Amino acid sequence: MALQNTNLSSLAALTSRRRALGSLASLVAVGAGGLALAACSRTESTSASAAGGPAVVGKTGDKVAFKYPNNPSFDLIYLADELGYFEGTNTRPEYVGKIAAPQIIPLVGTGEIDFGSRMVPLVISAIASGADLKVVAAGGKTLEEAPHMKYFVRKDSGIRTPKDLEGKTIGFNSFGACAEFVTKKYLREKGVDVNKINFLVIPDEQAEQTLVTGNTDLAIIHAPFSGRADHAEQLVRLWSDYDLDGGLGGMAPYSAHGKFIREHPEAVRDVVVALAKAGNWVNANPEEARRLVSKRINMAIENVDRYAYVEDLVVTEPPIQYYIDILQSEGKIPEGKVAIKDVYTNEFNPFVAKPAKA
Repeated sequence: MALQNTNLSSLAALTSRRRALGSLASLVAVGAGGLALAACSRTESTSASAAGGPAVVGKTGDKVAFKYPNNPSFDLIYLADELGYFEGTNTRPEYVGKIAAPQIIPLVGTGEIDFGSRMVPLVISAIASGADLKVVAAGGKTLEEAPHMKYFVRKDSGIRTPKDLEGKTIGFNSFGACAEFVTKKYLREKGVDVNKINFLVIPDEQAEQTLVTGNTDLAIIHAPFSGRADHAEQLVRLWSDYDLDGGLGGMAPYSAHGKFIREHPEAVRDVVVALAKAGNWVNANPEEARRLVSKRINMAIENVDRYAYVEDLVVTEPPIQYYIDILQSEGKIPEGKVAIKDVYTNEFNPFVAKPAKA
């Protein structure tokens, strides 16, 4: 494999241009990745060529490199590369260095990177603000034994119920995504005044230590790093996102920039197929997947939480509608501004005819 060294020139270009993305990032992160997939519609969305402007399609057989973050995480692009699922295609990832989670969708939206994996509400908000991107493959799904994110407090904190969080500080990895919206929705349902809670952005890999040292009172931590917190002597887990919404809000799909979709449809199909194969492999080989990720992020394997993925990565609509409804109710997007079909396509997934399993 494999995991190529950081492309320094691409990273420099990204760094110099990120300032211009501030306004878009703000829109995506307004106040601001697990599914109920049973018997849901998978009607095709607008074709790629209609996703904004004419297509300029490369010749079949052209070598295509797609720009992708090189982040320490449990990610199907890295696993697909490690497992050789891009072999036999003309498509390869070009790793452009570490990119902070809140910047990924804005950078996909402007084409600074070609693919990214972040939560559905970030994609919806970006589309509402005019960004040119679309979900092309589903991502993880939340299981009771493999949740998307977990909620931890210190054992001596006295925090045991939602109401105990008023006046406290919650750390999560970004505004505008699952950790914010799933949490706020649940807390409001439990009678909590979320305006009395301080929300602080902390990267997942730092969230455990920030909680232990008392800089936050509750940490929302995503896999694979949540497994380490489960083993921390000073901490106790209160809930997971499965407890909060049955996993409906836990899909972190793969999105692609619209221009890349229009110009390289064959490459998009290669990526989607590689992702689907890798996701199915993880589901069939969860312990081996944990071992590979343990090596990648340099974490003891007993601390690496497992993932589960939507079969064949076929996108379904309930998780998207879930977040459209939340964003509208939160006043983040106008009602009717974004339709489900604006958000995703299964056009590049050859497995779409197969029924997706919940």
